[in-house]
Amino acid sequence: MATYLPTLKQLQYLVALRDHGHFSRAAEACFVTQSTLSAGIRELETLIGVVLVERTRRVVRFTPIGERISDKARRVLREAEELGDLARAAGRPLSGELRMSVIPTIAPFMLPSILPRLRAEYPDLRLFLREEPSGAACEGLHNGRTDCVLLALPYACGEVSSETLFEDRLFIAGPEAELGAHAVSMRAAEIDETRLLLLEDGHCLKDHALAACNRPELRAEATIMGTSLHTIVQMVDNGLGVTMLPEMALKAGILEHTGLTARPLEAENPSRRIALVWRRASPREKDFHLLARALAEAR
Repeated sequence: MATYLPTLKQLQYLVALRDHGHFSRAAEACFVTQSTLSAGIRELETLIGVVLVERTRRVVRFTPIGERISDKARRVLREAEELGDLARAAGRPLSGELRMSVIPTIAPFMLPSILPRLRAEYPDLRLFLREEPSGAACEGLHNGRTDCVLLALPYACGEVSSETLFEDRLFIAGPEAELGAHAVSMRAAEIDETRLLLLEDGHCLKDHALAACNRPELRAEATIMGTSLHTIVQMVDNGLGVTMLPEMALKAGILEHTGLTARPLEAENPSRRIALVWRRASPREKDFHLLARALAEAR
């Protein structure tokens, strides 16, 4: 008796529909027509004998068994991708496609200096970059959307392997009159909690900054409103308060053309660790260690 198994293409269509919740957008993501994707999912339903998706004019709703099967399909697709990774790992180092997520408080300050060197040293590497917050980046890592993540630790990213690149010192930035004209650093106890501006929830730099200060009242009193470090700097430059910035942002010139200055933060843990993380037991682990060293040297 012949056994008919779902194809990887059918599973890809199903996962895309689960991710996008819309047939047209899922089809675009798979580079096929909407009718092709819809037909592929119907063939899959016929093959396994269950309804995976309830279709209406306005919404796409997965059935309970559809959700379970799409979760399993995602894992199967990731395993299939790793077959190719095994072959690439046996060939030339850092070659072929590699998808890396980078968090917003690293990407604009580190990527401009490291990408030219990576292109020069590893011309066969096709690096696809995605900028997103730590939570989304780690989720994408575990569901197979990305291969590795450049982020700041500590952060709970699940069961991953990692290599630390360097320590990134935290600084207090604001008008010189507010930080002290002759001060060479600023203690966490000296920060006025009513004047502290931080990034909105979802950015791990906010948590690193608050943890470094070890002052519980800062979490309650700090004004959390910025969507990016550049936005925060503009607000501080307009007299709205002070903020915390990582050293890499200062070296990249984030305070240029402003009237602001920066002082090193004096605290028990005044820095964050910049690291590359990847799924445990990945067949490309040697590549990731090589990439981590290249990133650390090129910064």
